[in-house]
Amino acid sequence: MGELCITAGLIVMLFVTYELWGTGRYTEGQQNRLGDELMKDWRASKVTTERVELGKGLAMIRIPRFGKGYHYVVIEGVERKDLRKGPGHYPGTALPGQVGNFVVSGHRTTYSAPFNRLGELRRGDKILIDTRDEQYTYTVTDRRIVKPSAVEVTAPVPLHPNRRPTKRMITLTTCHPKYSAAERMIVFGELAAAVPRVQKPT
Repeated sequence: MGELCITAGLIVMLFVTYELWGTGRYTEGQQNRLGDELMKDWRASKVTTERVELGKGLAMIRIPRFGKGYHYVVIEGVERKDLRKGPGHYPGTALPGQVGNFVVSGHRTTYSAPFNRLGELRRGDKILIDTRDEQYTYTVTDRRIVKPSAVEVTAPVPLHPNRRPTKRMITLTTCHPKYSAAERMIVFGELAAAVPRVQKPT
C-alpha cells in the first residue's frame, strides 16, 4: 500500500510539473514561431485589412505593470488549440482600435499563463496593443468577477448587449480563481491613444 501511495504521488507530481512547466515550454515555442511569422508579415509591402486566419498571430499585447519583458502574440481564435499558443482574440469582436469591443482571452495558470497577473491590474493601468501600423494604448476602467455564463462581457458594449457601440473598448478574460474555472475574471479598458507604431511613446 505504501509503495502504491508513493507511486501515485510521483504520478501527480509529474502531471503538475508538466501542467505548470511543460505546457509553458510548448507555448514559448509557439510564441517564438508566431512572433517571427508576424514580424515577417508586417514587413511585407502588401496592405490588407482582412481578418487573419484562425490560429495565426493578429497583434502584440504588452502590459507595463507586468514589466518590460511582458509581451505576447495575440492569436486569432479562442479554441483550446489556439489558447495553448497564447492569448486569443474572440472572432467576431472588434479588431484593435475599432469601435466596439476587442476581446482577448488567456490562460491563468498553464500554457505560459499569459493572464496569470490579471488581478494586479488597477484602474488607469495601460494595455498596449501593437499592430503592423499602429500602437493602441487602452486604459483599464474596471475589473469584475463573473460567472462563465456571462457572455455579455464580450458584447460590443460590454455588459450591455442591446446597445450600439460608440467607444473603442478592450476586454481581457481569464479563469478565476487560479487553478479553477468556476468563475471568470474580466478586465475592461477604453482606448486612450493611437500612434503610428514606428513612433512608440516613451
